[in-house]
Amino acid sequence: MKSKILKYFFVAGLGLTMIFFSCTKLDETVYTELIAEQFNPTESDVASVMGPIYSNLRNVVSGWAGLYDVIEESSDAIVTPVRPNGWDDGGMYRRMHKHTWTPEEYHTSALWTRLYRGVTHANRALYMIETGTLPIATNKENYIAEIKTARAFYYYLLLDNFGNVPIVTQFDVEEGFLPAQNTRKQVYDFVESEIKANIELLSDVNDATTYGRFNKWAAYTILAKIYLNAEVYTGTPQWAACLDACNKVIASGKYQLEPVYSDLFKTNNEGSTETIFAVPYDDIYGDWLHWHMKTLHPLNQSTYDLQESPWGGSCAIPQFINTYNSKDKRLAQTWISGQQFSSGGDSLFCNMGADKMGLPLNFINFVQSADYSAEDEGYRMGKYEIKMGAKGMLSNDVPFFRLADVMMMKAECLLRTGDAGGAATIVSEIRARSFDNPADANVTGTQLQGNSAYAYGFVENGVITQPDHSGSIQYGRFLDELGWEFAAELHRRSDLIRFGVYTTKTWLSHRPNGAYRSLFPIPQDQLNNNTNLKQNDGY
Repeated sequence: MKSKILKYFFVAGLGLTMIFFSCTKLDETVYTELIAEQFNPTESDVASVMGPIYSNLRNVVSGWAGLYDVIEESSDAIVTPVRPNGWDDGGMYRRMHKHTWTPEEYHTSALWTRLYRGVTHANRALYMIETGTLPIATNKENYIAEIKTARAFYYYLLLDNFGNVPIVTQFDVEEGFLPAQNTRKQVYDFVESEIKANIELLSDVNDATTYGRFNKWAAYTILAKIYLNAEVYTGTPQWAACLDACNKVIASGKYQLEPVYSDLFKTNNEGSTETIFAVPYDDIYGDWLHWHMKTLHPLNQSTYDLQESPWGGSCAIPQFINTYNSKDKRLAQTWISGQQFSSGGDSLFCNMGADKMGLPLNFINFVQSADYSAEDEGYRMGKYEIKMGAKGMLSNDVPFFRLADVMMMKAECLLRTGDAGGAATIVSEIRARSFDNPADANVTGTQLQGNSAYAYGFVENGVITQPDHSGSIQYGRFLDELGWEFAAELHRRSDLIRFGVYTTKTWLSHRPNGAYRSLFPIPQDQLNNNTNLKQNDGY
């Protein structure tokens, strides 16, 4: 069970969320909502007012068509191929894989709506505090700083995924308000300025009172993220600024690497010393963390004595799996492979399609294509512990920011500014927990500057028939290191974009389909409803 304070902040917000949004359609972006007349808050209600800002992130991160689906499914590491049971969701996942999405795509439309829902929650909370509707006698400026930082986090996600979006900071707007569109550079500047203006008012504590909330170190991590990708966002790199933000987090001494990599993703992982900012989940409240359902074969219900049958879909792309060192414990700690058994030890056998019917259910590192795969094809994502007897939702918290992330950002800054040896020292330290032999964990600066081990190319019937000849990847080995450390942690899309891979390389059934796809389209329903919006270039 999560800490008392954590439960209070996340669960207290559920009631208010229902007051304001129980009838909200998914395809609407609501920039303001009336404050319920029957709700007369006092200072003791601050958690209820701020709670929805945070609880909304659960659906943003792992809800159907959340960040996991748009970031991981559009990358070179994870795919949801068509299975013999026919699950294809209207081709949505294949369109994400092939980069053939359109402005009508449900995935991106849903993400846009959920992100702006978080902005609206923040704007409403600010309005209530600043107008005295929610009277606060003490720490008022600190609450305001936290809310503005949370809003900046939502805009960081909008900046990364959509780029040119409206910046809305008011709650008390007229009915039918249609905001003007801002450029990606303006959104970047807004995120940077909001965090810098509020960061010193945030708590510097890392304990149960700040878990799952934005403290000073989480705010510095957001800054590091935007600086890391500044050249993508604005055209101007900011390696020195990124390095400075990373150093502040590291020098705080508030966080330490977990000795065991898999402990980061346990069911009860809220005590992790490495997590800087987490999105908490708890299955007793029907939360959205259903990644085990999305990846496991239906027969794996008996493996974990699950209360529901999984759907048998997503898996690792074999080309990505082939980049791992066989001695790297992160391979087995991230991916489920091999013969599958029931909890009682009985072997499981394929039962979906005629081509494998009755054969052992043995997850193999082979996928024919995104358009068809047998039920045993592809390693399944098992990074987040699947507890015995789990429901359709898990209780693991998602470590959105963690110390290894900050350390790897620092390493990348050093690598790109000429200190490859310093970068290698950091990368080797992170790798050390995942190799039994220390010598296998060590890397050199020269290695990090080398090409990726990923064999890019188009796959037919599980074989690369058209190798990718678009050239080597600068610092490609470092990109591999990011992939091994942060697989299935919502990193891969932005990493591939930053390293020039996302729209230029070929993998599995994906071919490059335009550089403009480094941004998702403004959803068509938003364009229809707001004449101030202009579609992103290329769509």
